[in-house]
Amino acid sequence: MAIVVRKIKRPVRPHIGGGKKAQSTQLPQYIGKRPPCTDTCPSAEDIRGYLTYIAQAEEYGRTHEESMEQAFYILSDKNPIPAVMGRVCPHPCESACNRKDKDKAVSINKVELSIGEFALANKLQLKKLTEEKTGKKVAIIGSGPSGISCAYQLARRGHDVTMFESKPDIGGMIRWGIPAYRLPRDVIKNEYQRVFDMGVELKLNTKVGKDISLDQLKSDYDAIYSAIGAQVGWSLGLEGEDSSNVYTGVELLYKHNMEEELNIGDKVIVVGGGDTAMDVARSCKRLGADVTVVYRRSRKEMPAIEEDIVGAEEEGINFEFLCTPVKLAVADGKVTGMTCIRMELGEPDESGRASFKPIDGSEFDIQATSLIPAISQEADFEGLEELKNEKNWTTIQGEFGRFTEDSKIWSGGDITRKLGLVTEAVGDGRLAAEDIDRFLMGIEYKAPESIPVIYSDKMKMGHYADAERNYIGERPGSERIADFEEYITPFSVEALQAEAKRCMSCGQCFDCENCWKFCGDGAVNKLEKGLHFEFNLDACIGCGKCAEECPCGLIDMV
Repeated sequence: MAIVVRKIKRPVRPHIGGGKKAQSTQLPQYIGKRPPCTDTCPSAEDIRGYLTYIAQAEEYGRTHEESMEQAFYILSDKNPIPAVMGRVCPHPCESACNRKDKDKAVSINKVELSIGEFALANKLQLKKLTEEKTGKKVAIIGSGPSGISCAYQLARRGHDVTMFESKPDIGGMIRWGIPAYRLPRDVIKNEYQRVFDMGVELKLNTKVGKDISLDQLKSDYDAIYSAIGAQVGWSLGLEGEDSSNVYTGVELLYKHNMEEELNIGDKVIVVGGGDTAMDVARSCKRLGADVTVVYRRSRKEMPAIEEDIVGAEEEGINFEFLCTPVKLAVADGKVTGMTCIRMELGEPDESGRASFKPIDGSEFDIQATSLIPAISQEADFEGLEELKNEKNWTTIQGEFGRFTEDSKIWSGGDITRKLGLVTEAVGDGRLAAEDIDRFLMGIEYKAPESIPVIYSDKMKMGHYADAERNYIGERPGSERIADFEEYITPFSVEALQAEAKRCMSCGQCFDCENCWKFCGDGAVNKLEKGLHFEFNLDACIGCGKCAEECPCGLIDMV
């Protein structure tokens, strides 16, 4: 418990033995800090909160099940789809985890997966913030992660929410653009159902701008959230690309997920280095093809999630790095091959990755029975042209996603980010929902108190015992390419608890007792379990020993 105290001045007090010790002008305070994992999580999950709740189960006399249930409610306050996120998030939180400066980062993403799986297995429901209904109506365009996040946050605040989805099933790009081996369909269905159980109405096969106009939504609803995603793939711009055996990456994934027959043949070329390219390549491998991925930079510059690149390598995907397509070979209306040219890297460009240029005379050919460009994608603005900017995205005003200052339209997700992460989409939906709620209820925005972020250089890293990182299980690559079944095995209970205990509780008390043990003046009082400690400043001389020995950086001398 963080205690805020006032500075006081006192005369030098006598010590036993007749000597005197000078009183410092600074006194200790317990000042909670923000851990860097949460600071870098676009969903703003209380990662430290749910990790330590699991880790301290025995210490606080809780069963594992009790701790997991509460961990789910801590997590789902910001993110309603943890079982989804635990499978597809590239976990920027782990790159920031202070534990990496000792050994390896905590496996936050796979703990999240375990919490999500526990909640599904035990049929845990999401919690509302109020049972009162406001009578306000909000329309959500799109059922992707940003749309479902916004719908959840609005429904739990008592608003009536209707979600419009143009496709025959829910999920947006996590349903149509991510293969089932990475994200089983029942996981999406069951996590989304919890939000619908809160009263959110769903209208499938309803395209806003075609089946119902945006003007009609403006008339019928008090606010609108546009999360239409980006589901139109880019082409390479080469002659012959209109051949019947050429698909964009998102097109192929959509057709496969719709269970359409795909005659891709046995030699597939995938162009691109992002998440969609990896999903396409690994899907085509499972469909029986020999797959070659062509990418213009080196492996180091690939923007795809590292786990998925490794997965592709384990599954026998071929990679041609530092090359780019320049010409297609076409016969009888089909692409039969592709000419590429080798590239060399230069200085970083605007993206922060190395620039590239072709090497004269380095052309080479690759045979193909299908070609799949997976280089990028954009949105379909048909009927929603007023939301489109000059670069075919949506420009928003401010940090909460409002379209214009005087509109009742908000937007978020891929469409405002020129593509982004699932966790970013979830965060966008929540922030927009909070702002929509303020708009509907006439509440003035008050910025939250700024909390400093704690980094490892302000912590006592030697206090923490070495602990190896735990890993989930996986089927071997040679086995998993035989089907589209999920191939991972979540943590066992023992591994989950061990991984949660690796969290260092950065910036928050975890009852190590160092401040109490190292104080030689009786200036630290131990409180009842859960309340931690408090300072007795009348006994404190401000020596600073407690701050020096606090491993998590909670104590400041002020």
